[in-house]
Amino acid sequence: MLAAAAVAACPPSVLSSPVSMTRRFSWSCRAERISAGYSQLEVRKVSYRPPGTEQNLLNQTSLSLQEKSFGLIFGRSGSGKTTLLQLLAGLSKPTSGSICIQKYDDGGNPMGPSELLASQRVGIVFQFPERYFLSDTILEEVTFGWPRQKADSLLRKQLTSKLQNAINSVGMSAISLDKNPQSLSGGFKRRLALAIQLVQTPDLLLLDEPLAGLDWKARADVVNLLKALKKDHTILVVSHDLRELYPLVDRSWRMEMGGILKEESLPV
Repeated sequence: MLAAAAVAACPPSVLSSPVSMTRRFSWSCRAERISAGYSQLEVRKVSYRPPGTEQNLLNQTSLSLQEKSFGLIFGRSGSGKTTLLQLLAGLSKPTSGSICIQKYDDGGNPMGPSELLASQRVGIVFQFPERYFLSDTILEEVTFGWPRQKADSLLRKQLTSKLQNAINSVGMSAISLDKNPQSLSGGFKRRLALAIQLVQTPDLLLLDEPLAGLDWKARADVVNLLKALKKDHTILVVSHDLRELYPLVDRSWRMEMGGILKEESLPV
């Protein structure tokens, strides 16, 4: 009931704000849910050279991550980890190579050609995401960019459900949606940043250093939250916090200087 009342009271906002682009991104392809088999994110020999430069930030990068799995990329600062997340989020386009979804049957055999990224939703949470909070209330922050015209009953019901699911998923149902986001603890600010993405019901979550700057209690809470989110989402994380994230990881890669990615078990 609180969420329904909150959606009804949503104030107007500027939909074309550049900052809103950090909240919501679209894939260039869609992996359909199928009754048998599974889908897999595949990055195939991707290189990236910023326009006007002569040096690649990524070189022949390849990885694959099955749906509802947890992937971790580690390595030295400046090696290209965040650049790869930005390509996956659609913020930049690869200079060469492809990022796609491949469907497989239960035997691991490809089902038809892979599909280039097109319309599937991707959520990205940057390092220290609380620095990008804009609104005076949690409600306004989570629903930033939503359509503000008078909604019909069906749309209102759908938005209410998305809001309630996102808030519940990050364990913030007991907190007033009228609370100022900047008044939250560090751990709950990270929860809110995740809720901002989850309200868009993404199939892939990209997280850049999700434990950075948190105390031990908040770090443990965020790890437990990611463990729960893994049941319904594919998650790819860039982090230096290997020991704490180790229990969640299904696949891991080391990014070496020069943008070279190699699959490698965590050194813990």
